[in-house]
Amino acid sequence: MKIKATATALLAGALMSSAAWADDLVVGVSWSNFQEERWKTDEAAIKAELELHGAQYVSADAQSSSAKQLSDVESLIAQGVDALIILAQDAQAIGPAVQAATDEGIPVVGYDRLIEDSRAFYLTFDNVEVGRMQARAVLAAAPKGNYVMIKGSPTDPNADFLRGGQQEVLQEAIDAGDITIVGEAYTDGWLPANAQRNMEQILTANDNKVDAVVASNDGTAGGVVAALTAQGMDGIPVSGQDGDHAALNRVAKGTQTVSVWKDARDLGKAAGRIAVALAKGTQMNGIQDSELWTSPGGTELNAVFLKPVPITAENLDAVVDAGWITTEALCQGISGGPSPCN
Repeated sequence: MKIKATATALLAGALMSSAAWADDLVVGVSWSNFQEERWKTDEAAIKAELELHGAQYVSADAQSSSAKQLSDVESLIAQGVDALIILAQDAQAIGPAVQAATDEGIPVVGYDRLIEDSRAFYLTFDNVEVGRMQARAVLAAAPKGNYVMIKGSPTDPNADFLRGGQQEVLQEAIDAGDITIVGEAYTDGWLPANAQRNMEQILTANDNKVDAVVASNDGTAGGVVAALTAQGMDGIPVSGQDGDHAALNRVAKGTQTVSVWKDARDLGKAAGRIAVALAKGTQMNGIQDSELWTSPGGTELNAVFLKPVPITAENLDAVVDAGWITTEALCQGISGGPSPCN
């Protein structure tokens, strides 16, 4: 009896150890860069969600290098990760990383940016709708005149998703002759300095005859506003996205018309949840809220799309009420502005 009991105890202990090992998951995150303010928020949300599920977090920063990102992913795989979350620097160049992960049986979540590969789960906000929201807000502020389109990085599919949504909204006004697009440029790396340089060149080419700018994120919007301010061109409608604190302050000041808020806390939480589920063997089509989506390139992917919210001077209270930004940070340098800065 004693021998039998001991064997039973050993077996139970082994099973418990196996269960603990199964739950001791490691999720690797490959970041394209940390230049945008929002990625720190995304990271904190991912970490919190993984901790909730008892999973470990490891990461690497590609520093805007697609080559470094490939080596980063190889390193994360070598560390024994059970799932990968990848914010792709270059949607095309990331392919070998997905192949390497697949070869090791490691599921991949394409985070915020499309990875054109059916083996990668796609998690993002509805970026076409973000583009529509940007264009609607700018068009409402400037229903006629000369428009400039400052796009995102040419290596990021989101840049074209945004541009497509913007065009949908603007097309009718273009056809009617109410607005004319007098300048358009991609922004390498989404860098504000590149956006500022593009805007300066477009202003010069058009003798400053610009009435509105549809910029595709808050970083590029910051570059645009800097170029406009240098020419004394205040009050020109400018769009953005991400809900960066500096951009929301510009919305409160009136130098930026809209920042389409994509609550990175929600996206990070969803990424952590999905990565853990995939690591534990859940099929991609079994992920909560997932849908089968066909990319512009014709690739079918399992995807989850979160809903963005446009923030203008009329609803700035929303980001304060949600704890996204403090009233002090939002209203810095402002008196008598829109609520809650009045």
